[in-house]
Amino acid sequence: MKFGIDRLLAEKDLRKPLRGRRVALLAHPASVTDDLTHTLDALAACRDIEITSAFGPQHGLRGDKQDNMVESADFTDSVHGIPVFSLYGEVRRPTSEMLDSFDVLLVDLQDLGCRIYTFVTTLLYVLEAAAQHGKTVWVLDRPNPAGRPIEGLSLRPGWESFVGAGPMPMRHGLTFGEMGRWFITHYGLDVDYSVIAMHGWRPDEGPGFGWPLLQRSWVNPSPNAPTLSMARAYAGTVMLEGTTLSEGRGSTRPLELFGAPDIDACLVLKTMNDMAPDWMQGCTLRECWFEPTFHKHVGQLCNGVQIHCDGKHYDHFAFQPWRLVALAFKAIRRLYPDYSIWRDFPYEYETGKLAIDVIHGGPALREWVDDAASHIGDLDQLAKADETAWREKIQSFLA
Repeated sequence: MKFGIDRLLAEKDLRKPLRGRRVALLAHPASVTDDLTHTLDALAACRDIEITSAFGPQHGLRGDKQDNMVESADFTDSVHGIPVFSLYGEVRRPTSEMLDSFDVLLVDLQDLGCRIYTFVTTLLYVLEAAAQHGKTVWVLDRPNPAGRPIEGLSLRPGWESFVGAGPMPMRHGLTFGEMGRWFITHYGLDVDYSVIAMHGWRPDEGPGFGWPLLQRSWVNPSPNAPTLSMARAYAGTVMLEGTTLSEGRGSTRPLELFGAPDIDACLVLKTMNDMAPDWMQGCTLRECWFEPTFHKHVGQLCNGVQIHCDGKHYDHFAFQPWRLVALAFKAIRRLYPDYSIWRDFPYEYETGKLAIDVIHGGPALREWVDDAASHIGDLDQLAKADETAWREKIQSFLA
């Protein structure tokens, strides 16, 4: 198969509209070609493309910023001599000065298929800025490694944030190019927008189910996104960032496991199975032990659970990571009624709100977990309504 960048490089006619125009690139470390050349280097080598600037999202163009809320500075690229502007530094939206550096912005970002992944919001912000300043935006499309499944409650009105760009469920099922089209329609943006589509992407076929296994190497789009398994689990495990439970940062399997020094993982798994075994399907759950070298519970031995969503036991269409992690929260609350599960700190610069609510796009999940009288079916009913509605909304945007 071919990603958007590979088609742009291989098909000269696709590049014709760029001739005589100043071109910028929004990219990160996973912005690579089929032979793992970084997109910036590959475009700079094209004689018919004039690269005048570049942009980096959260974690930076180089992907060197490990944690959330660690900002990147602007700099000058030492190889190509162009300015590199940070969209996760002093600003989140491109300024007039930044916009003056180009006519066409090429966006080549590997997404994870989850609403909270901030590259989604950065895409919205650049589309809005381009609409206001008459700039052109092209998305060089890439696979959604989580594939087409849709899962989770949609973000509620008033809960928009840098981790919530619009009323979509946690696992949205779109590619980046498709997401751009939805943003333009949903927000009524008047912007010159194009997508260089992929050729040969088959998200419903194994073994990759979204990611072309055995064809393309995985490159971390952010420091804690090291594997395809992480991408598959992320729509659930990202919610752990709003809790006192470790999501595995500081271990070798971040966002593929959860745990804490003061829980009994085997008992949690048994309780989950007693409550909703259907929500645990499609993967293998294994008790594990880990000691984070940084972040939550640093230096403490944690008992936890690793989510194995690969190998012969993986069922792409049965796996429900959002429900799985929600169930883990519910089981912990049942086992430990007074457990201080919700982490109270500013999340992506949002203050006055619990982090879990910012992440989830509203308080419904937390309220369901904390309500001893609530049932599994209560959350499931809400989610299924949102999932069905979203599936209908996006049909016309699917490539």
